[in-house]
Amino acid sequence: MSRTLRAPAGIPLPQLEVLFAGAAWVAGSLGLGTGGGTLLMAAGLLGTGWLFTTVRRRHGRGARPPRDLRTRLIRIAVIVAVLLVGLGIGLPLIGNGWGELTVPLGGAVIGAGLIALSSVLVDRSFLAAGGALVVLGAAGALLALDTVGTSVPYGVVGLGGAVVLWAAAARRTGVLGELRERVGR
Repeated sequence: MSRTLRAPAGIPLPQLEVLFAGAAWVAGSLGLGTGGGTLLMAAGLLGTGWLFTTVRRRHGRGARPPRDLRTRLIRIAVIVAVLLVGLGIGLPLIGNGWGELTVPLGGAVIGAGLIALSSVLVDRSFLAAGGALVVLGAAGALLALDTVGTSVPYGVVGLGGAVVLWAAAARRTGVLGELRERVGR
């Protein structure tokens, strides 16, 4: 019988979604090519840097989870990393056209990892963001199999996933509430 583990006071892993959002934005803008894609990548990295420093200023490194939670977090991170490396290496080796599925399926794997993380940290925001990434990954995989090239599936999964993760990070860390107060709502 397992016991319920509670996270300590404070926000654990406050910059997690921000870092994933930056990586998703880079993957999405790489599918768009040079020129406009490079400008879009620079703008997204600028937004990621701003949000990262804002969250870091407010929460520091975050609350340190207890030892039981840390081992479960590390286990989830290792499983997700192994799956991502396997997808990144294995799909392009299968044959022509399968390499286009790397980013959509990678997004779905990260989403599934966030869903598993939500049960460990007892935080529903990871569940919502992970579910949205799984749906975006599935839609991107369908688009990758239906279209030629990587711009559509990479753009849908990368840019859409980055927006979802930025919004989840801003909501979970309180940055969204602070922005509302500054605007005057």
